[in-house]
Amino acid sequence: MSGDIVITSYKEFLDFLNSLENKPKLLLHACCAPCSSHTILLLKKYFDITIFYSNDNIYPYSEYETRLNEIINFCKNFDINVLYDEYNEDDYNNKIKGLEHLGEKSNRCYMCYELRLEKTAIKAKKLGYDYFTTTLSISPYKVERWINEIGYNLENKYGVKYLYSNFKKDDGYKHSIELSKEYNLYRQDYCGCKYSLEERDIHDRAKEEN
Repeated sequence: MSGDIVITSYKEFLDFLNSLENKPKLLLHACCAPCSSHTILLLKKYFDITIFYSNDNIYPYSEYETRLNEIINFCKNFDINVLYDEYNEDDYNNKIKGLEHLGEKSNRCYMCYELRLEKTAIKAKKLGYDYFTTTLSISPYKVERWINEIGYNLENKYGVKYLYSNFKKDDGYKHSIELSKEYNLYRQDYCGCKYSLEERDIHDRAKEEN
């Protein structure tokens, strides 16, 4: 919940933003610069934002580095600091063990959301942030209901407030594409994990054969 308010819809989320009288400190988990773009522009009026790049799922490591460097460079436009943790592919592999064969929007993804959001909640608690949330919900390939369920569960577990997230609303995803072009951002063509990379390659081969 946000304070004592349980937010369950995007309208309630907007009403909450407009009710804020100061700028709370927000630790915003980010997966890449394009997904961060719209989210930052939406939230920076209301929050003192720090980006947290925690993405053990991203494969290969060179892709992880590319996305990290891109988000650091993008955030310089807004004087927003970027924190990041040590890349640990084993954490991801252990989290989704037994679910590797499942596709997009499956339990594999749920566990991946949980891994990254839990690391964000722990970091937010340790550093004294008022809120934490994630940019993940801007993607049409992500299940925002799961993201918010996990976020609120982690709020109860760690005692740091979770900010409701559904950033694809109000054409947020479309706006992120426009901002990517405006800022010339690197825009990847797969989610990030090695399984989504394999699924992309299979799809591309099937298109070529047709």
